[in-house]
Amino acid sequence: MVFFLIPYVYVQFKLQGLKDQSTDPHEVMNRLGEMLQWYGFMFLLIVVEYIILFFIAKLAIEAIEFKEKSLSFAGKINGYLSVLVPGFLLSLITLGIYSPWFMVKMINFFAKNSSYESDSFEFKGKGGDLFVLILITLIIPMMFVMSGIMIFAFTMGMKGTMPTEALGQFSGVAIIMMLAVILIVIPFMYNYYKWIVNFSFKNYSIKWETNFWSSVATILGQVLLSIITIGIYVPLAYLRLLNYFAGKTIARSEISSKKFGYDIEPGDDFLFIWGQLLLTIITLGIYYPWAFCKVLNRVLGKSYSEEIEIEKV
Repeated sequence: MVFFLIPYVYVQFKLQGLKDQSTDPHEVMNRLGEMLQWYGFMFLLIVVEYIILFFIAKLAIEAIEFKEKSLSFAGKINGYLSVLVPGFLLSLITLGIYSPWFMVKMINFFAKNSSYESDSFEFKGKGGDLFVLILITLIIPMMFVMSGIMIFAFTMGMKGTMPTEALGQFSGVAIIMMLAVILIVIPFMYNYYKWIVNFSFKNYSIKWETNFWSSVATILGQVLLSIITIGIYVPLAYLRLLNYFAGKTIARSEISSKKFGYDIEPGDDFLFIWGQLLLTIITLGIYYPWAFCKVLNRVLGKSYSEEIEIEKV
């Protein structure tokens, strides 16, 4: 609140005030320098936000227990900054191209510094794989969608369509575009999380073992229910997806295999999470730390792992 949210809101008000002033070219040039200073301050606030997230992650990791033993986190702020600052700057300079490799380094920083009974985790995902994934399943399809919209708008302009008729046609296009975006984003979400669930721990390899079409259909169903209920269903959507994909997360080794799971109680879980959300809203965010801990404690407390039989060849 003190180091990020309040300054961020203040900067937004200042920038909006500068944008709302006169559009006279001379005044715009005079304001440009001031606007650049505020954008520079906003960049600094983003760095501050990530530093705050480091301490929140450290608290959360060290608070997780399994069989009455806590996880340990050995990461230091200077090591975190040595990953964060160069990665953030390189991502900006390369217009986001470096972001997948930056993400890999960030995930691996937390994985390698998190340990259970002196054994640490290791992230096995590759930046190149994520780059190709984003390019093929997100950027290129989105470019096709945007190109179609631009062609349609140009065609309507060339035909000289009446405003009322054009409005109806654009409304139809907006609905089609929204559906197209959903159909693009959901497969991307599946492939992204399949990429990110790729860790090793001791002699175990932890991955999703899922089917693309059934998984995408499951995600689509939960997204549609969330849209239809105007967001009310969202907490339960997350839990149902957690329940589905936890059961598809397998830790395999040469001698044994484990599967994960979540004991979902749809009605009780839904009411509990919404109760915490409402308390957070009523208290203007002051209750959020307690809500965060209680929800995380409930979810982790109902998560489990169990041995599974290894298929014999």
